[in-house]
Amino acid sequence: MWTRLKSLMLKDIIQFSRDKTILGVVFWLYTMEVLICGYAMTFEVKDLPIAVIDHNQTVISRNLIDKFTLSEAFEVAGYPDNQEQAESWMRSGKVKYVMVIPNNFGEDLRRGESPGLQILLDGTNSNAASLAKDYTAAIVRNFELEFTDNPAELGSTVRPVVQIWYNRAQTLESFVVLSMIVAAIMMVGTIHSAASITREKEVGTVDQLMVTPTQVWEIFLAKTIPTLAVGILAFFPSLFIIWWFGVPIKGSMLLFVFLMAIFLVSAIAIGVLIASITKTLQQTLLLCFFGLFPILFLSGTMTPTESMPSFLQPITYLSPVKYFMDICMGVFLKGVGMAELWPAALNMAIIGAVLYIIAAWRFKHNLSS
Repeated sequence: MWTRLKSLMLKDIIQFSRDKTILGVVFWLYTMEVLICGYAMTFEVKDLPIAVIDHNQTVISRNLIDKFTLSEAFEVAGYPDNQEQAESWMRSGKVKYVMVIPNNFGEDLRRGESPGLQILLDGTNSNAASLAKDYTAAIVRNFELEFTDNPAELGSTVRPVVQIWYNRAQTLESFVVLSMIVAAIMMVGTIHSAASITREKEVGTVDQLMVTPTQVWEIFLAKTIPTLAVGILAFFPSLFIIWWFGVPIKGSMLLFVFLMAIFLVSAIAIGVLIASITKTLQQTLLLCFFGLFPILFLSGTMTPTESMPSFLQPITYLSPVKYFMDICMGVFLKGVGMAELWPAALNMAIIGAVLYIIAAWRFKHNLSS
């Protein structure tokens, strides 16, 4: 059994290494496309999830919170009990913004003093953090204007003290480079597995394999395991792009590669499913591109999911890319470990397992028919 499986896998690896076009596509996706998009892409955000810690608990502080709630830029996701819990929410990605209202906020404002307002921002998406900082200044200013009967004589000002976490320099390239690497991993896993199976069907080698003692599940593993290895190995050249843009690597690369392998299972399964309903390589590639772009757009690689229309947001939870984006940002920019990433890893593993089982069933059904 293992001899046959090893021979099948070796055949696919040799076949892949001889295909200069596919090798060029893999290299392009992991290097040049990331480099170009790192310079070219911009984003727009709204409905940023925030956490509020109100130590003041007065009408004035609640009025300020209402200003943020009514704004299109923010959406209050919860009221943590303390700052430690709020920081935990930030690390896990539950919120992107924390506002801490101090004890004497209302009293200081009434006395004409300048009360402080602590703002913590998740800087993994630097564009969202920069916009959130600007929106905060505008909301606080409007709050002050409504607080006084004579705006021309307004003497006191609330001082928002803003701290940017995880990406203090607010460089957009960090988010763009990592998001494009996630997209490249997804595309390589899907396209390579789909093209490999379709090519076998076109040249008729699948029919030849079926008359051998080889089992269907052995053929399926031989088609998926090499793609998994290719997807992992192809990631390492992109580390040069990460270094070139100065993207920090704060977490464990071993953990990232392990979770990337789980993510690739989903990508490979999608490729097998696409190959099961196409007959030619041209059909496969077209369907891959038509299918992959909606998955990528609806997963936070291009635009934060919080900024999408509410009717689209539930769909994003079905995409493994959404969870892998959180993992990628967490490992590289936040330096978090499995303690914070396990919910995303578990959801990604469940989706991958379901897709892989369905793909195996479709693969067996196609060969049997």
